[in-house]
Amino acid sequence: MSLNDRDALAVLHAALDPDDANGLIGRFYTRWFSFEASPRDLFPPDMAAQRAAFAQALKWLYGELVAQRSQEPVAFLAQLGRDHRKYGVRPEHYQTLGQALYATLREALADAWTDTVDAAAQQSLNLITGVMSGAAEAEQGPAWWDGTVIEHLRVSRDIAVVRLQLDSPMPYHAGQYVNVTVPQCPRRWRYLTPAIPPDETGAVEFHVRAVSGGLVSNAIVNETRPGDRWRLSSPHGALEVNRDGSDVLMVAGSTGLAPLRSIIMDLTRWADNPRVHLFFGGRYPCELYDLRTLWQIASHNPWLSVSPVSEFSGDPAWAADYPDVTPPRGLHVRQTGRLMDVVTRYGNWGDRQILICGGPNMVRATVDALATKGAAPERIQHDPLSR
Repeated sequence: MSLNDRDALAVLHAALDPDDANGLIGRFYTRWFSFEASPRDLFPPDMAAQRAAFAQALKWLYGELVAQRSQEPVAFLAQLGRDHRKYGVRPEHYQTLGQALYATLREALADAWTDTVDAAAQQSLNLITGVMSGAAEAEQGPAWWDGTVIEHLRVSRDIAVVRLQLDSPMPYHAGQYVNVTVPQCPRRWRYLTPAIPPDETGAVEFHVRAVSGGLVSNAIVNETRPGDRWRLSSPHGALEVNRDGSDVLMVAGSTGLAPLRSIIMDLTRWADNPRVHLFFGGRYPCELYDLRTLWQIASHNPWLSVSPVSEFSGDPAWAADYPDVTPPRGLHVRQTGRLMDVVTRYGNWGDRQILICGGPNMVRATVDALATKGAAPERIQHDPLSR
C-alpha cells in the first residue's frame, strides 16, 4: 500500500505544522547536520526562513499525497531538485536528508508510529529524495549564472533599479522570476523578477524595493555598487499573456511592475496584440518610478494604455532628493486612492486576462476585490505569494 495508504499518510501530514518551523523541522535540521556537517555550509547563518519554507513545502506535499494527487508534487520536487543545484547540493546529501527526516518523524510520532506509517514514511521520503536527486542529475543546463552590476540607480527613497551584464545569456520567459544572491549577503537567496525580456547579450535589469527587516533587499537598495558580482538561479513562474486571447488587465503595485513591464516589452515585438490596460500604483506620485518608460512604450504601441495611481495626491519632502518621474503629457490622468479601489471602480474586468503583481497583501486584496465584483478566479494570474 504505502503511498496509497491515505490514513498512514494523513498521520505524517498531521505531524507537520508549518507554524512551528522551529519544532519538528528545527530538530530535523539539527539531526541532519549531526549526520553530516557539510550541508550546514550550504545554508545562511540564520535558518529561520529556510526552516519555514521547508515546513510549508512538506505540509503541502503530504497534503497532496493524502489527496492522491501526484502530478503537481512530482513536478514541484523535480524543479526543486534542479534549483537546489545552486546551493552545491550533492547526491549523497539527499541520502542523509532522508535518513534525518525519517528519524525525526519517527521520534515525533512516538506511539503513533505503526508499521503502516513506517512504510508510508519510507516510500514518501524515497519519492521526495529520489525525484529531487534524479532531476538534479539529469539537468544539463548551468546550475547558476554569474553577472556583474554595471549600473545602480536610486530612483526613490527605498527603490533601486539595478542593471547587470551576465557572463553568458540566461534563457527565461518574460514575466518569470529568478533566485538571486548578492555579495553583501552570502548564501541568502531572494526572488527577483527581470524587468526586461531575455537579452541575447546577457543584459538583465531588476527593480528592487527595500522592505522593513529585509536583509537582502536593503543591501541591494543601499549598498550595491557597480562591479559587484551577483549569482542567479534557474527561472520560475508562468505569468503570460495569450496573444490569441481576450484583452488584458494588468495591475502593478510598486516594483511589482517588473514582470509586467517585461511582458509588455516582449509584446512590442508584434504589431498586433490584445489591448492591454495597465494600472501602476504607488504610495506617492514620486514612487511611480518608471512612468517615463511606460509613456514611451505606450506612445508607440496603441494597444497599451496606462493609468498611474497613487494613494496620496502629493509628494513628501524627501521626494526632492530623487529624480523627477513625471512623464510628458500623454498618459492617462493620475488617479488618487488605493490601487484595488481604483481598479474595481471600472467594474470586474471579467472579460479580460488579468495579471496582478506586487506585495502579497496588495495581490490578495486586489484578487479579493475583483472576485467580489464577479471576476472569475481562473482568469486571474499572479506569482506564488510565498516565494
